[in-house]
Amino acid sequence: MRVCRIAHAGGTDYASWDGGEFAVLADPFAGRPRHTGTRIPAAGARLLAPVEPRTVVGMARNTGPEDRALPPRAFLKAARTVVGPGAALRLPDDAGRTVAEGELALVIGRDTSGVRASDLLSCVLGITVANDVTDRDAQGGDPLWTAAKSRHTFTPVGPWIDTDLDPADLSITVDVNGAEASRASTAGLARDPGEILAYLAQLMPLGPGDLVLTGAPGRDVPLTPGDSVSVRIDGLGELGNTVEAGSPRQEAAA
Repeated sequence: MRVCRIAHAGGTDYASWDGGEFAVLADPFAGRPRHTGTRIPAAGARLLAPVEPRTVVGMARNTGPEDRALPPRAFLKAARTVVGPGAALRLPDDAGRTVAEGELALVIGRDTSGVRASDLLSCVLGITVANDVTDRDAQGGDPLWTAAKSRHTFTPVGPWIDTDLDPADLSITVDVNGAEASRASTAGLARDPGEILAYLAQLMPLGPGDLVLTGAPGRDVPLTPGDSVSVRIDGLGELGNTVEAGSPRQEAAA
């Protein structure tokens, strides 16, 4: 099932997408996803970020065999950095060299606290596409990576959550202005989702709607205002965003 979050004339709802219209769902984080019977035409709805997480955690040191030899490391991104498909990705005026990183993200479906490591994958509702936008210049001067990772709009996610797709070997492509800029596979990650969750479960609680960005197997891609960037995961979907200058606060002031 492809689980979406949509805005429409009647409000905001979770829904499934079958390629023709949206079928509204009861809260998919409150048990098995269940349809309510309401259907929304595609033309009458807008895709939002598929979740509103309380926690967004990313994996560092998770690309290739060389990272496998290092201890795992995680970082946090502010939950309010999450935006959905089509949203403008804002580069603040003081941003340094800012890049896109195409990643597969795990969407947590239930509380991981007290769950045995061997059972943690059962806590995952599904997977989605993420763009881990990062200010590389700020990253070098901040060991916590807050300034690099948690600016407004720096975590585009979507277009939906796939509850059935196997994440083991999926191609991730980053395009800028319609041209391919990076291609790799989730098979190139140093640690698989089960290992990632086992590590994170020792550090922090995760719960329904939280996001785990699993790491970028491909190279990062520089972004400049005026660009159009998309991250595509084969079999899952494509997440597209425009790149604009100025933070939302600056825009409001203007």
